[in-house]
Amino acid sequence: MRDTHMTQEMILANATLVLPTETFTGSIVVRDGTIVDMDQGSAVPAGAEDCDGDFVAPGLVELHTDNLERHMRPRPRVDWPHQAAIVAHDAELASVGITTVFDALRVGSILSDPNKKYGKYARSVASEILSMRDSGALRISHHIHLRAETCSETLVEELDEFGPEDRVGIVSLMDHTPGQRQFTDLSKFEAYIRGKYAMDAEGFDEYVSFLRGLHDTLGEKHELATVAAAKRFGAVLASHDDTTAEQVATSAGYGIHLAEFPTTVAAAKANQANGIANIMGGPNLVRGGSHSGNVAAMELADLGLLDILSSDYVPSSLLLGAVMLGNTWGDMSKGLHTVTAAPACYTNLNDRGRLEVGLQADLIRFRLTEGVPALRAVWHKGLRAA
Repeated sequence: MRDTHMTQEMILANATLVLPTETFTGSIVVRDGTIVDMDQGSAVPAGAEDCDGDFVAPGLVELHTDNLERHMRPRPRVDWPHQAAIVAHDAELASVGITTVFDALRVGSILSDPNKKYGKYARSVASEILSMRDSGALRISHHIHLRAETCSETLVEELDEFGPEDRVGIVSLMDHTPGQRQFTDLSKFEAYIRGKYAMDAEGFDEYVSFLRGLHDTLGEKHELATVAAAKRFGAVLASHDDTTAEQVATSAGYGIHLAEFPTTVAAAKANQANGIANIMGGPNLVRGGSHSGNVAAMELADLGLLDILSSDYVPSSLLLGAVMLGNTWGDMSKGLHTVTAAPACYTNLNDRGRLEVGLQADLIRFRLTEGVPALRAVWHKGLRAA
């Protein structure tokens, strides 16, 4: 359990402070978990920590990470103790500068055939996260993001297990039916599924037919139930893997404000025209392209169509990706904005994501070593988290 002793006062001086629209050399004063003062200049007052020009920025805000699932299932058919997995996940995120996370949990399972790989887990894991959060066992802020898989058997029943008291922050509409959205190229889906589950060609063909049948039978019902559930929870509604302008039009009609990982330039442009923020993956940006063969994040960045970064399946890609954007755009504050102020704003977390007097003191300190960010320290509510 983290130490709950509140730091009386901390001063970080001679730092490159990263604000939403500018950077400057200055100092920042934190008292009892809140930013209470900022000033320009390189002076280091008595008792202050000399940052020697290091960047000091808001703690990173992560909207969609599958990282917890990796800790719970470190190998196929291995179910790691969940509380231990949550603690390890929490510590890993803190270590890469993430101070607020929306843990993405899939709702919508396939229970009729265990070989279809989608077991139920969201309700129990969400309860464990919330319990550990409320007990003060975690280093950073955790929120719930429900990934609603419309191509499933049990989505409605699983959504009904949640209510406003769970304070679900994001609900995303996901449809992984083969042959569209993320896996328009069926060969990419085949390589992914057969490689992950050691499935033969005949088994893969049967799997595709099964999923398409689920989509045809339950897809529309599940989509409408997801939209209604998000309203019931008071959650931000997100789309996932939009490919066409027509799909974006449907998203806009549902009141969607976030678009996770649009797969084409056309979809990203349509999102922008409808006031929907485009979220792209840090791994896509760092690797120089999508592992599914979809649009590259840097292409959208070059076109002015990238609003928010998500670490997706590599937590360390969030800060690295933001720095890459800062270098590409020639504006480090703009790059860091995609992982701090922008995600906080779109999820109504108005108490964080910016260096501003009166806001929560979630902070990171880092320097660049050959263009790569090297974290020196992370604070959550003024307390050292990593």
